[in-house]
Amino acid sequence: MLKEEHQVGVLGAPNYLAPVPPTVINIRSETSVPDHIVWSLFNSLFLNVCCLGFVAFAYSVKSRDRKMVGDVLGAQSYASTAKCLNVCALVLGILLTIGVIVLLGVGHVAVYQMVSEFMKKNRGY
Repeated sequence: MLKEEHQVGVLGAPNYLAPVPPTVINIRSETSVPDHIVWSLFNSLFLNVCCLGFVAFAYSVKSRDRKMVGDVLGAQSYASTAKCLNVCALVLGILLTIGVIVLLGVGHVAVYQMVSEFMKKNRGY
């Protein structure tokens, strides 16, 4: 007896009447949790008012770490904190920038007036 014939004899004839079990594939639906890491990096480099950008960057990294571990709730919590800190840093940075521009403009006008008054007083020499 050949080897192939022996294996067929041991296994038996194919049974076509047996029900085929369904194949089930479980796919986890991953919720997308934005970690705001690019926004935090921008705020930490350019608008780092009271170190809010750096703190937001730290929370963004924590959010990304939690997402990699699979802790969606922790990642959402850290991402929410990072977003709040980013908004605060952005608003404070914009207000500070506008304030500096206004102060420079007012200072320039005040210096111009002082110089012009000084020149008028010294013409009498």
